[in-house]
Order: sequence, then structure tokens, then C-alpha cells
Amino acid sequence: MNRPPSATPLTLPPLPEQPAVSYVMPVLNEAGFLASAVHTVLAQQYPGEKELVLALGPSTDNTTEIARQLQAQDPRIRLVENPARDIPAGLNLAIAHSQHPVIVRVDAHSELTPDYTARAIEALRATGAANVGGIMRAAGSGSVQRAIARAYNSPFGLGGGAYHGDGVAGPAESAYLGVFRRDAVTAVGVYDPAILRGEDWELSLRLRRAGYGVWFEPALGVTYWPRASLRDLSRQFFATGAWRAQLVRKYGRANPWRFFAPGALVLGLTVSVVSLPLLALGVLPWASAWPVLLTPLVAYAAGIGFATVKIPGQQGLRDRALTAAVLTTMHLSWGTGFLRGIVFGARSVVDRSRIRG
Repeated sequence: MNRPPSATPLTLPPLPEQPAVSYVMPVLNEAGFLASAVHTVLAQQYPGEKELVLALGPSTDNTTEIARQLQAQDPRIRLVENPARDIPAGLNLAIAHSQHPVIVRVDAHSELTPDYTARAIEALRATGAANVGGIMRAAGSGSVQRAIARAYNSPFGLGGGAYHGDGVAGPAESAYLGVFRRDAVTAVGVYDPAILRGEDWELSLRLRRAGYGVWFEPALGVTYWPRASLRDLSRQFFATGAWRAQLVRKYGRANPWRFFAPGALVLGLTVSVVSLPLLALGVLPWASAWPVLLTPLVAYAAGIGFATVKIPGQQGLRDRALTAAVLTTMHLSWGTGFLRGIVFGARSVVDRSRIRG
């Protein structure tokens, strides 16, 4: 049964000025990014005690060897095996093998700003929240990855969540990655291992329903390196859409309306595409039917065209063509996955876009 949020916010014990911090990071096939991500954690400008727990999935590249080398260089790094390879399972294992009162979730494809931890602790202490998150700023190194990053950073790409833009500090629906109070996270049962995507949103929902605060703090910045090919992006977003649908199936009205938009888009475009030959053959009356049946296709094409003009950071026609391809891949993959998840559930859908071999 879905309970409404608690009417009385729960009060957490005050944090000391510089509480010890446990960073937890699930890792799978991150040979090209792991060392940099770990460095940004260990180089945090925060004087409190720190530890970093890496939950190692069964990588098919040399990620595990790199992790062991990093551990040999710094005693603050601890390793734990994650045979299930799933992100929530890895996070739970890392949390179970950590010990400090503040937990900072870190992604191996992300880099923290040097003051990230200090600012997050300040926000936790000032707001009394159980979970604090900031802004995800995507970056890319090649033309395709840069186009994907532009879409991530634009409301035309992902839209919705405050952590994709420069919002105003305040109570939030969810938090990107998240800096948590351990006592609150353990009180609600840590991550749900059955939710393979959207686990941040799902945990934040349970925290809010239990009466804990979730806070958006735009002073916190994280650089995120997205997928670098349209194929991997499509795989990722299909799985994301399917698991968002799973959250809709589980939590119903607690989900924001934007979760439904890509699925509605795919349905509308399908109607338009199917209608085109029927209109051309005269099966459907062109004069009266086309304004209704073709509106989704025409409106979406116009929207993509408008987005390719408005999104900043593009140089030339090739960049704009890539932007259009990325946006279309994001929207249609997410929407198709969402419809699949609504009808069949998402239990068998796995994001294999980072799995090689």
C-alpha cells in the first residue's frame, strides 16, 4: 500500500561540524574513467575523515586491476565484490562495508567539484535533510558524446528534474547521486535491489514518505560523462524508460507527469506513421483526417528543429544534425521502453550499454 508523505517531518540528530564521510561507488567496466573519478573523491577539500568503498562488478575490461592498484596506493580505499553487477546491489554492499555517519554516492562516470563534500555537509547541517543533491553537468570528449552531453544539459533532452539545470535551492523530489545521513537511509531500508534503474528517485520517495527531507542544493556540482555512441545511448534510455514504467506500476500517482510524456510521444508518432500510407492510398480521407493524424509527427519534427536552433554550444550543421539524432534517440528509446515496461514490466530489462565482451 502506498502511504502519503508524513505530515510531521522527522528530526535527525545534529551533525558535528566535520563528520566522517563514506563514499560509495558501484563500478563495472569503467577502465577509462575510474582513476579520474577516484581522484576527485580523494582530493576533496574536506578535512574530516574519509573512506571510499568500491563495489566491483564482474568487469570484462581491466577495471578490477585498476581498482586494486588504486587501493594499494591509498589505504582509504576499500574493495568489495558485487557479483550481481547491478547498481543498487553494489550500493547496498558498499554501504554495508562502510562505517561513517554521512554517505556520499559517487558514480564512476562522474567527477566531483573539489568543494562538493564540504558544501554538501553544510547543506545537511543547515537544512536537517536526510538527502542532499546538486547539479549534474554532462561533458563530452568527442563529437557524438558532446552532442549527448548538450542534450543532457538541456530541457529539450531530459527536462524535469532540477538537477539538470540551474534551479533554486529547496525541497526536492529526488537528488542526483545523493549525500545521505546514514541513520535515515538505514531506517528506510537502503536501496531496493529490485529497482535496477531510477533507484535514486525510489529511495528519495521512501525517505520523503517516512518524513525525512530531500534537498536540492545548486552549489553542488558533478561532472558526468555520458555514453559516447547513439547505440549505447539507445540501450541506456530504453532500460531507463522501462524501469520508470516499473516505478509507475509500483507507486502510481506518486510519479510526476513527465514520466508519461515520452510514451505518449511514441504512441502519437506511431499513429502518424501508420496513417501516412493510408492517407496516401485514399483509405482515409485526406482533407479531414490529416490534421489530426499527422499532427504528432509534424509537431515533433518542428520541436526537434526548434531545439537544434536553441541548444547552445553547437558549431555548424554537423553539430545540429547530431543534436537532432541524439534528441530523437533519447525520446523514442525512453518512450518505447516505457511502453514496454507498462505492458510487461521491466524485470527482464537490463542496461547493457556499459557491458563489453
